[in-house]
Amino acid sequence: MGMASEQLPIVFDEDGLLFEHMAKENGKRTWSARALMNALGYDKWPTFKKVIEKSMSACALLGIDIFQHFSPVNSIDGRRAEDFTLSRFACCMIALNGDSKNHNVAAAQAYFVSIAETLADQRIEHAESMDRIAIREEITDREVTLSSAAGQAGVESYPAFKTAGYIGMYEMDYHSLRALRGVSSLPKRSLLDFMGKDELAGNLFRLSLTEGRIRREGTRGQKPLERVAHEVGQRVRSAMKQELGVFPEQLQNSQDIREVKKSLKKAGSNFSQIDDIDADRLGEKLFLEGALQAPSQDAIPGCPECAGGNPASHYGSQACTSGSLASGGTVSHCTCEFCY
Repeated sequence: MGMASEQLPIVFDEDGLLFEHMAKENGKRTWSARALMNALGYDKWPTFKKVIEKSMSACALLGIDIFQHFSPVNSIDGRRAEDFTLSRFACCMIALNGDSKNHNVAAAQAYFVSIAETLADQRIEHAESMDRIAIREEITDREVTLSSAAGQAGVESYPAFKTAGYIGMYEMDYHSLRALRGVSSLPKRSLLDFMGKDELAGNLFRLSLTEGRIRREGTRGQKPLERVAHEVGQRVRSAMKQELGVFPEQLQNSQDIREVKKSLKKAGSNFSQIDDIDADRLGEKLFLEGALQAPSQDAIPGCPECAGGNPASHYGSQACTSGSLASGGTVSHCTCEFCY
């Protein structure tokens, strides 16, 4: 197994203190994948690298530039070794793609999502979000290949063939299922976008098995194709009831997958901003310059008040009656009505 043993200490808590201390600063805050691996409780690089690769694939599905967040490294302390320099968002994606049954991973997920939700001002269902995005994409691809297989097998009405599969799995057609799930008011949206991980996986399984049977058995014709789709749907229905304890139509909707994608992309942009140290320093400099008032025209080198930007005259006015330097007194930067 690739996870660290239970004897290892818990090193990632929901406050993220260790994680923040792990950051390297060189104009931007970045993290070593090897260090993150230890913090998340993994002890084998090949296992952890699979999580990294899964996270990179998720970024690609979101349309996010992978190399902006995952930078390959070929040496560590002068020794040849594989590593990645990670952005905060990359660390977040790795945590979301990790095994949430591991305490450290679960703590990391909670930490990153709390930051992301604060920055994006939007709720993120994180427990299954990465798997849902990946499976939803696979279903889209599988529907294309199933349509092709059915077409080659002589399907006359693909909608009727598709309906047979839904009736087999849900004991109702697609439109009835939409009404049951409360998404009839969104006619242009697929119900798949509101399904949870288990239900999406069930539908992907159904589509894959249906295509496999058609090709393997050489099924041809509209009615035989519908029969296969219906029978496969029934078998997936029985398997889901046995594994989940409920029939698939009884499962609850999940967060709109479009909102999940939108929130994650927004978080990625915001994460980059909070770790841009050079930009922060420039912003602080401009803020301080704007906050300080212009020094007086007769500023004197070595005077702390002049150096601090005191706008009152260093010498004051000769008409001063409050003891300005110009009037023969000892008060610099007098602010009486004559001096200021």
